[in-house]
Amino acid sequence: MRAFFTFLLLVVLAAGGWLAWALYTPVTPHGQTLVLLHPGYPTRRIARELESAGVIRSELAFAIWQRVHRGHSLKAGEYLFEHSANSLEVRDRLVRGDVYVHTVVVPEGYNMFEIAQAIQQAGLGSSEDFLKVAESDTALIADIAPDAKTLEGYLFPNTYEFTRMQTMEDMAAAMVKQFRQVAREIGLTENPHSNDVGKTVTLASIVEKETAAPDERPMVASVYDNRLAKNIPLQADPSVIYAEQLQGQYSGALHHADMQFASAYNTYTHAGLPPGPIGNPGRTSLEAAMHPAATDYLYFVSDGNSHHRFAHSLEEHNHNVALYRKVVNQR
Repeated sequence: MRAFFTFLLLVVLAAGGWLAWALYTPVTPHGQTLVLLHPGYPTRRIARELESAGVIRSELAFAIWQRVHRGHSLKAGEYLFEHSANSLEVRDRLVRGDVYVHTVVVPEGYNMFEIAQAIQQAGLGSSEDFLKVAESDTALIADIAPDAKTLEGYLFPNTYEFTRMQTMEDMAAAMVKQFRQVAREIGLTENPHSNDVGKTVTLASIVEKETAAPDERPMVASVYDNRLAKNIPLQADPSVIYAEQLQGQYSGALHHADMQFASAYNTYTHAGLPPGPIGNPGRTSLEAAMHPAATDYLYFVSDGNSHHRFAHSLEEHNHNVALYRKVVNQR
């Protein structure tokens, strides 16, 4: 009997030693290791994923420890492991929900195709899946833009942090929420019945594409506002680019023949604003569209140095075009 208890003691000590080794000995991942733990995974499945990824030493030891301490649940999500850590430290991260976030930068003027590509490049899913949401989930803006056919124009430019647990709908909703916040701050949506939000956002999206200089945006907006008042076609090149992108026919550069491209978004062949925004404008472009400068300008062209020259007449405009070409030819 004494030999049995001695043997039993040795077994317990050996098991305890193994458990301590498995739990307390640090493991160094092979470079940056991402582990995705889906909602509903049982403890053993979580432990198996961690061991398979080379993050912990033993699935069994991890599961035993979690069972003893099951008052603290493990949270689903994507986790990044790149430093040495033992199983208890790994477990603590899962208890805290210290999930990995993917940064998505949406610059001012990006359209929904470019945003979808940024989502994909950040490792959050396919661009096609985001586009499906952007092209259909208009209920998010139905109260302020009831005629909108897509979310184009309302996916506000910003730097976002998303997790793999968020859906494409969640990401689009976050961008729309940011638009609503800014629109409210500048008074765009204070009284949607007296302000045509859709038209303002559409004009702002063209202004955004035409100039990167914030101080010029009210001037550019005034040109288009004046043209709209006189029923002169806007002749905005970015609208032609967008028309071709919608049909998957943009080659990366505009040519003279493109100005006749068959689309309601082509502002060379159709007077007035296009049917909707051609990108997602930032705050200053929205403000410029709301409050264009008081001018009688009808034309503008690049000065070759990141700004523009404005003109009242076609003769003056042609002179400015000649100056631009001269600058370009001298480079």
